[in-house]
Amino acid sequence: MFNKKKQPPIKSLIAEGTSITGNVCFADGLRIDGEVTGDIRSNDQSSGSLLVISETAHVVGTVTADHIIVNGSVRGPVYAQQVLELQPKARIEGDVQYAALEMHQGALITGKLRPLFEGEEKPTLKLASNSK
Repeated sequence: MFNKKKQPPIKSLIAEGTSITGNVCFADGLRIDGEVTGDIRSNDQSSGSLLVISETAHVVGTVTADHIIVNGSVRGPVYAQQVLELQPKARIEGDVQYAALEMHQGALITGKLRPLFEGEEKPTLKLASNSK
């Protein structure tokens, strides 16, 4: 409805207080509340993937998924194959590639923004409203 695809379920959680060193590969959805030092990549090519990096999360490494929501910190490049949502407390130190971008006031990117072009179509930019 309203031209939005149903998001995949979040089946995995890296909880607050948990620290992982090494690469993480996930299917469907993953929520990170803890710390990850290593690359995070979706292995789900068919139905899309959802990665949520919460306010308490810290990630150092390359992040790749279809739909990425960030409200924590990421140090490394971010590749959103479909949508990148940056919540108010998002902090990214690295280059960002996206098909569509939603950025709330307060989010910060230290790096280059590069849209993913499919053909000649320009990427969608959506301004987040300040209303609650």
